[in-house]
Amino acid sequence: MAETILITGASGNVGSEVVKQLSSTTKDIDIKAAGHSVKSVTRVLKPDDRIEPIEFDYGRRDTIRQALNGADKLFLLTPFQSDMVELSSNLLKEVENAGNIKHIVKLSVMGADAEPGITGGRLHRQVEKMIEESGIPFTFLRPNFFMQNFVNYLSQTIKEQCSFYLPAEDGKVSFVDIRDIAAVAVQALANNDEGRHNGKAYTITGPEAISYEDAARILSEQVGKKVSYVGTTEEKAREGMKGIGMDEWFINSMMELYSITRMGYTSRTSSAVEEVTGRKPISFSQFAKDYAEAFR
Repeated sequence: MAETILITGASGNVGSEVVKQLSSTTKDIDIKAAGHSVKSVTRVLKPDDRIEPIEFDYGRRDTIRQALNGADKLFLLTPFQSDMVELSSNLLKEVENAGNIKHIVKLSVMGADAEPGITGGRLHRQVEKMIEESGIPFTFLRPNFFMQNFVNYLSQTIKEQCSFYLPAEDGKVSFVDIRDIAAVAVQALANNDEGRHNGKAYTITGPEAISYEDAARILSEQVGKKVSYVGTTEEKAREGMKGIGMDEWFINSMMELYSITRMGYTSRTSSAVEEVTGRKPISFSQFAKDYAEAFR
């Protein structure tokens, strides 16, 4: 019998990568790829007999029930927004009512268990606690900042001005490639023999901590043009974020992240990727080489 895995956030960066890697395994797996709409999922995923694109809305319980129907495992990716705990609670109530989910793999954040922590970490930890209390076997993935955020948020000014601007000073970050996050997720979802990943919380990082100045130098080498990191103030960063339509809650959360970056809390490295997947994590240099076109 094929096992059915429900992947939430399947139209996003991490979720779509989890689906891609799961579908390429030799395991007998069917995948429910859940996104805001079927179209949003099919836009980022190639047609595959093993993948069923489905509509999924945290605010509509009928879509949650339909998504859970027939699923054996759940990859839980919740939107990073102020009502994240409420949305997750709605889903988990339906999971408990359905009674068919045997394992939950939740995408969390590095430092979710820190005290007192920051807003994003505290919200993720609240969701983690709800999962623990459900009694359903779980695995928590706690990654550091994504390398792909350079593509998603910084590539425009890199292409247009050969620079990017952040209030991070010389703080270092152990950036992680989403392909490595997905690889750990796939192991937890598809290779959990004897429950070896049950109850685990994996802190997922890249192989080394680098500053944004280091990142600019590496991008310059791989992209083939001079890229500069320009340190800026929180005030200017806030203005820039408001200018592209980010809401106040999200901006405040980002400022907290840059604050802990400046204080050195994002420089921790872990061996989780190698321990779980059997290979070393992708370096920032390799990421820059693979995504060079996005910055040209």
